[in-house]
Amino acid sequence: MAGPEAEPPALAAAHSSWRCVRARDREGWLALMADDVVLEDPIGVAPTNPSGQGFRGRAEAEKFWDQNMAPTERIEVETHESFAAGDESAHVLTLTTHFPGGTTMKVHGIFTYRVDAAGKLLALRGYWSLADAVVRKAG
Repeated sequence: MAGPEAEPPALAAAHSSWRCVRARDREGWLALMADDVVLEDPIGVAPTNPSGQGFRGRAEAEKFWDQNMAPTERIEVETHESFAAGDESAHVLTLTTHFPGGTTMKVHGIFTYRVDAAGKLLALRGYWSLADAVVRKAG
């Protein structure tokens, strides 16, 4: 009888990314990235992707964390569906970001992860729109 199959590397990378985001583990999250990683969250011009070209390379990944994740109190990741094929995985997620002062922002979208042969993240892309985000202000 064969044992359970190993988790596909792109799925494992996504799960590790979410664990680090939930735990606010900046260094653990950055350790998941390949040197030439590209982060587009969301794809296209947005406050979290001002140029629309994404954040490219590890130094830019650090900048992404510092600008978009560090100022938050916490980020919840709710997984609805996940799919893995080859060196990629895709996930239907709802992200709820809690900001200081009680404001929250909820986005629902598809997030994809692509890894290299070593299982490091080459690409993290978010298919969601700020226009569809639900923002609740405190008070």
